[in-house]
Amino acid sequence: MDMSQYAAKEAFLNNQKLLTDFLSEEANFSHIDKAATLISHAFQNGHKVLSCGNGGSACDAMHFAQEFTGRFRGDRKALPVICISDPTHITCVGNDYGFDHIFSRGVEAYGQSGDVLIALSTSGNSANIIKAVEAAKERGMTVLCLLGKSGGKLAGSGDIEWIIPGTTSDRIQEIHMIILHTIIELVERKLFPANYG
Repeated sequence: MDMSQYAAKEAFLNNQKLLTDFLSEEANFSHIDKAATLISHAFQNGHKVLSCGNGGSACDAMHFAQEFTGRFRGDRKALPVICISDPTHITCVGNDYGFDHIFSRGVEAYGQSGDVLIALSTSGNSANIIKAVEAAKERGMTVLCLLGKSGGKLAGSGDIEWIIPGTTSDRIQEIHMIILHTIIELVERKLFPANYG
């Protein structure tokens, strides 16, 4: 096996270890079910979900949103999830107030009591995510945090949170996406059981 093949295998083994460690913690699955229940109840009561993240986590936040507004496993009505990452919003707020406020201003604009915020940060230290969480709490929103490493400054700030103890953002984000996809599936199972008959 040459060095590049070795590196490729190591990438999968590292991911496997993070996933195995995740699987060994039963609380992770009760958190996923609780998150899906909270989101389902929010939809049933006329509320919505906001999501945010930076870089690859922004892509995951967008991916999560479009699975609800579009189609996941089966046909059903569109559900209100908004990723607060519109480039005109980000550049406007970044220019006027600074990059640290790009997500909190989005929460201020769209968030209401009863809504849910999903905040992704692989370091747990992103200032703009911290401010978004603070803004959500001020509005009586439920906060779900997907974090990495030690959880950083955001550790303990979510009503529900997952901390993936990886050393690199890519491996952490891969586990985050599995969590997000599983939440989506459980929400669909709760609200549209006929799609899983």
